[in-house]
Amino acid sequence: MKRINILSEDTANKIAAGEVVERPASVVKELVENSIDANAQNIVIEIEEGGTALIRIIDDGDGIYKDDIAKAFLPHATSKIKESEDIFNISTLGFRGEALPSIASVAKVNLKSKEKDQDLGYEVTIEGNNFTEVTECGVNKGTILEVRDLFFNVPARKKFLKSVSKEASVINDIITRLALANPKISFKLYNNQKKVLHTFGNGELKDVIRTIYGKVITDNIIYFSETSDLITVYGYIGKEEIARGSRNNQSIFVNKRYIKNKALTVAVEQAFKSFSTVNKFPFFILYIEVYPEYVDVNIHPTKAEVKFNDERMLFKKIFGAVHTSLKNEVFETFAIKEENDNTYTPPTFEEITFKIKEEEEKVKLLNSSVKTMIEEGKDLKVNNNDHNIVTYSSNTIQPKINHIDNMPKIDVIIPVDLKSNSIEEVTVLKESIENPYNVDNNNEPLQEDEIATVETQNIKPEPIAKFPALSIIGQYNKTYILGEYDGTLYMIDQHAAHEKILFEKYLKEIEMGTIIIQPLMVPSIIDLSIDDYSYYEENKDVFKAAGFLLEEFGGNSLSLKEVPYFLGRLNPKDLFLDILDNLKNLGNGKTIEVKHNAIATKACKAAIKANDKLDINEMVKLIEDLRYIDDPFHCPHGRPVIIKFTSTDIDKKFRRIV
Repeated sequence: MKRINILSEDTANKIAAGEVVERPASVVKELVENSIDANAQNIVIEIEEGGTALIRIIDDGDGIYKDDIAKAFLPHATSKIKESEDIFNISTLGFRGEALPSIASVAKVNLKSKEKDQDLGYEVTIEGNNFTEVTECGVNKGTILEVRDLFFNVPARKKFLKSVSKEASVINDIITRLALANPKISFKLYNNQKKVLHTFGNGELKDVIRTIYGKVITDNIIYFSETSDLITVYGYIGKEEIARGSRNNQSIFVNKRYIKNKALTVAVEQAFKSFSTVNKFPFFILYIEVYPEYVDVNIHPTKAEVKFNDERMLFKKIFGAVHTSLKNEVFETFAIKEENDNTYTPPTFEEITFKIKEEEEKVKLLNSSVKTMIEEGKDLKVNNNDHNIVTYSSNTIQPKINHIDNMPKIDVIIPVDLKSNSIEEVTVLKESIENPYNVDNNNEPLQEDEIATVETQNIKPEPIAKFPALSIIGQYNKTYILGEYDGTLYMIDQHAAHEKILFEKYLKEIEMGTIIIQPLMVPSIIDLSIDDYSYYEENKDVFKAAGFLLEEFGGNSLSLKEVPYFLGRLNPKDLFLDILDNLKNLGNGKTIEVKHNAIATKACKAAIKANDKLDINEMVKLIEDLRYIDDPFHCPHGRPVIIKFTSTDIDKKFRRIV
């Protein structure tokens, strides 16, 4: 075993900084929380280059006593607690005394502070734990703290930071959460001298919500509350009109401290789903007020997780408050009176825990699929034993193969509407089974040198069918298309099939820059939150390449003027927000190709849906298009598009064979 060494103070501080100061947003959070604990009524936050070049926090709080200014940067120096027992009764946001020394060990820090009754303020500068003398300076009541060149002496840490816009976005998110938790404090946030947020500190929570999220969200939220002797829960739950595809618009606060808790999130979402028909995440802001001794905030370095004394009781209270509020909203809307107001049963702790695990499993299952293998048959065989089967075809149906003049001809047998007495007989072309795809004038395969010549001349070879031509039987449950080939029954999910056709088409158009743009007669104005706007700025080139023309409309608003042509009757505003949520869910560091894939996936909402009735021409055309795409067997989400049942499978079901 090697000898044990005592780490130097500088090394120990840098290690501690690794837990407390992960990125510029961590610095902003710690310093603003200090300002809140100092009873500040106005807090100004200025950042440059995503917080790496400059973070300046200005407040009008109590200030720091002259003799404590240098002491504040010593490890575990704090004014929040004195004894170990105080940890179990914490009423402030900070208490460990780790933030300032950790920040000072990895940045160049200048602090100026003045107490209310003092004539002058005092200033100190720290660079890499090297202190200057405390000197007098002119400053207003409160504290000004500047952090420059973050991680200047830890280049490895700086290398792992995200882009400037992303780091600024995370800071925006932190400040919005702190503003929601403290409506009586005025917050101003400047990013590279541009004001991006200003709350007024008038104590009105709805005014803060409107400033951060805009008018549309503020007009579609419902207040809820529940109070007992030990705990109070209250907040706002959004209607399904403002539900989104990501959880970014969800906030939980415990005694004004922003936390993350999956169980509490599920409790709100379960109550929301009782009254919702959309498969999205609700907007909500949840406040929990509890006696400090009933909650432990000292279980995580960033204090983002807490532990409650009685979680089961809290789950039931949150579910009940949200459920009752939504139920009353429904009754008011439709003027319905309920005989029993207690018809719901709050979920148990075990049920909520199971729900969390279930959602985590869904994420894993989303990336896996069962690939359907379809074998080519020898001949097209059609059974005509049903008196409702008639001969039919259309001149618009043409297999996509070369030199069709030499192909044999057959009649295709398919069902018609029972209400119709008409019968059509049309001849269509059958593909050559022996050589169904690339054929030349002599019905022989193209040689390698001929293929090379075609590619050199920039002539695209004909696409290859990935499964044989099917005899269409009809539509089942207005959701699945039934087809037959060589004694095998095929079921095709019509929505998944059309979705994948549009997906591949749109993705290729994005990659090749050949998207057809459709101007909107009336531009659609989209109001974004600060966080959403920062994501848009980070991905504006991706949206442009995908055919969306957006212009700034003041503040965090955008004017949508042009959209991809194929979107048809879709709501362009809703689609834009869905795509934005999808990009958020991708995480950081994804390539342009992956982002284009996300846009194409969401844009496939233009596909036909389940319960859409299709006529025979539409079904034949859809299946024919599906045969020639790159991967017809899986939808963009990984689910199977085609499932087949052999005659043996069906005979076994009827016990005709063992």
